[in-house]
Amino acid sequence: MKILACDTSSSVCSVGVFDDDKLIAENEIDNGKTHSENFMPLVKKSLEDANLKLSDIDCFSVVVGPGSFTGIRIGVASLKAMAEVCNSKVVSVYSLEVLAANEYKKGRNICSMIDARNDQVYCGIFNEELDKLDEFMADDISACLENIKKYDNIVFVGNGSILHLDLIKEFFKDKNIKFSVNNKQNARSLGIISCKKARKGEYGTADTVVPVYLRKSQAERMKNDNKH
Repeated sequence: MKILACDTSSSVCSVGVFDDDKLIAENEIDNGKTHSENFMPLVKKSLEDANLKLSDIDCFSVVVGPGSFTGIRIGVASLKAMAEVCNSKVVSVYSLEVLAANEYKKGRNICSMIDARNDQVYCGIFNEELDKLDEFMADDISACLENIKKYDNIVFVGNGSILHLDLIKEFFKDKNIKFSVNNKQNARSLGIISCKKARKGEYGTADTVVPVYLRKSQAERMKNDNKH
């Protein structure tokens, strides 16, 4: 199965092409330009590197969130268009899953944590096989840590764990924890998740894939605050 996997939910815009679980082409950009400029050229280059056409792709994979609201919309809208043209299957992947895949099969539970600003984080907890152990969270950092402190033998991954490193160490001072050195989403880890879901038949279609934000945008929050 040929899979085109894309992620525009973070600062890194990445595209990977896979033949089942084998990565055959990978391109990423993290240069400060908007994903609207980078994304389609990366898709084109990745397909060329893999010696494939868009019509050769059996399944599309896209990160639906949480993360950058604008970035997510770009990736999801583009993938929906390509999948509809090709009448192909779509796998929806969460950014927290992609981060967790950086620590896949390394013998620890994995806590993915993405900074959502103002001491808020997006948080997910997984076992080493990337099975979700609890519901995803979008909350104050202390509330998230309180919710996961029942777990032990954890590796923390993501920019949220770097930002709140001291607080995490204090919360888990009596537990066995460590911090990942691989804290960015990447096409290779996205492929691990995408292939895992594809093998399990967790497909959707161009019509069913939708962004997942976990919380309202800043503009929506400000609008609601002004109503009170």
